[in-house]
Amino acid sequence: MKGRKLLMIPGPIEFEPDVLDALGMATTSHIAPDFIEVFGNSLELMREVWKSPEGQAFIVAGTGTLAMDMAAANLIEQGDRVLVISTGYFGKRFKDILDRYGANTKILEAPLGEVVSLDAIEKELKTEKYKALTITHVDTSTGILLDPEPIAELAQKYNTLSILDGVCSVAGEEINQDEWGLDVVLTGSQKAIGVPPGLALLMASQKAIEVWKKRKTPVLNYYADWNNWLPIMRAYEERKPSYFGTPPVNLIVALETSLKIICKEGIDERIKRHQFLAKAFRAGISSINLKMLPKRDEIAANTLTAVYYPDKIDGNALRAKIADSNVIIAGGLLSEIKTTYFRIGHMGSVSPNDLIAVLGALERSLLKLEYTMEPGKSLQAFQNELLKSF
Repeated sequence: MKGRKLLMIPGPIEFEPDVLDALGMATTSHIAPDFIEVFGNSLELMREVWKSPEGQAFIVAGTGTLAMDMAAANLIEQGDRVLVISTGYFGKRFKDILDRYGANTKILEAPLGEVVSLDAIEKELKTEKYKALTITHVDTSTGILLDPEPIAELAQKYNTLSILDGVCSVAGEEINQDEWGLDVVLTGSQKAIGVPPGLALLMASQKAIEVWKKRKTPVLNYYADWNNWLPIMRAYEERKPSYFGTPPVNLIVALETSLKIICKEGIDERIKRHQFLAKAFRAGISSINLKMLPKRDEIAANTLTAVYYPDKIDGNALRAKIADSNVIIAGGLLSEIKTTYFRIGHMGSVSPNDLIAVLGALERSLLKLEYTMEPGKSLQAFQNELLKSF
């Protein structure tokens, strides 16, 4: 029997053994030639994963929230109008961050389980002149997936910067940053990128860099200021030593390891794998009459699934029984419905066997709580759907 439970929350995820080995190596100097090579290569590999050959990559010690903070701090000044397109908790968080920097922020919130319509977004962009808009690609609180491409097109049409919160999507959902014209795409290391928590990762377009250079006031966040970080990123790419703050050496070695794994698989193949597994998993969930939070399949994320507890089933009891089967899932996050649903992450190096384990644990737990269902039905639906894809 293995000594730990299978971690199937929406981040941190299960990590590849090679990534964990890299994390545990003897720590080297941050200006050692071999580390400079690793850092520079990581920046270059990010462009391949983001599909942004023209972008400026940033790797900074921090979380996905720091990456959100960096985008806001560097691109927004007092009084700038920003449109926040929200499908859950993290859209509201972006508004909170932007408000700290004095933005004149308007939030467009989707009804629960839905997305904001393109018509509503365009109507707002026609009505007011916005400097930027933010898009939560996948909101971790709801499992809702937005299509960034047409929103980015609208942003370009109305000369508005587009900022994509890809914390729960980069390396798990389709992103073509340069082709779609996205100005910033950001994430954290612990989700589909496949590295333990601790790195804020951001790719800025040349347009975003030019807007930042033309700002009239100083950046109000010292640690997040691109004036401090851009020379460091450029030096490492040129394979030269540089210093602002000591980088998390082991995490960056682990990042390069994971980015190499992603690029070896191929980013397009990786996205397809996430899509196939998520579709099969949703088929398994639906087959036992569980209702998912996204109201339509096409807006359901491929990196996690949010599911309502069945009527008369205690959520805490269900999660505890699943944990007894050596699988860890997450409870709800959206405050207004927090106790009514649970979330299962399936991103990064996730495999069909992982999801079979989840469905098996879920079925056994539901049956023990006297939920009426046919044993094995979700597993059969999962396998049937998967056989269509592989």
